[in-house]
Amino acid sequence: MPVLDSPGLRPTPDRVRETLFNWLGQQLYGQQVLDLFAGTGALGIEAVSRGAAWVDFIERDPRVAAQLTTNLASLNITASAVHVNDVQAYLARPAKPYALVFLDPPFHQQLATPCCSALENSGWLSEGAMIYLETETSLAPNVPANWQLHRETQAGESTARLYLRQVP
Repeated sequence: MPVLDSPGLRPTPDRVRETLFNWLGQQLYGQQVLDLFAGTGALGIEAVSRGAAWVDFIERDPRVAAQLTTNLASLNITASAVHVNDVQAYLARPAKPYALVFLDPPFHQQLATPCCSALENSGWLSEGAMIYLETETSLAPNVPANWQLHRETQAGESTARLYLRQVP
C-alpha cells in the first residue's frame, strides 16, 4: 500500500502486527472495530481481511485519510468508513460500542491516557472488548482499572499491549 510522508505517521511494524493478529486469533469474526489514529489503516484493513464486520477509521490528516480511502477502494473494502477528525474530538461525540479498538497515538504527545479514559467512560467499548494500545516504550500507560493486560510485546521504541475489558 502506498504510504504518505506525514509528520508523526508511524505504521505499526509488520512483526508487531503479525503478533497482534496471532493474539486475536479467530476473535475478529463479525466484530465492530474502531481504528483510532488510523494512519495507513493497516490494522483495520487486516481486521477486515480476517473477518471483522465493520471498521471505522479515525484520522485527522485529510491527506492521509484520502490515501487511506483510496487504499480501501483499491482493496475493494466496503465494510468501513474513514472519518477525518481529531481522535479526542471524535471520542467526545455520542458513542457506539466496539468489540475491538486499535489505539496507536503519536508518540510523546500524552494522548494514550485521555483516550483510554474516554473509551472507557463514554460508552465506546462493548462488554469484554479488546483494546490494542501501542505506545513509546518509555511510557507506562495509565489505563482504566477494569482493563486486564492480556499480552504485551516490545519492538524497538514501541511497546504493544492487548487489554481485555472486564465489566466494571
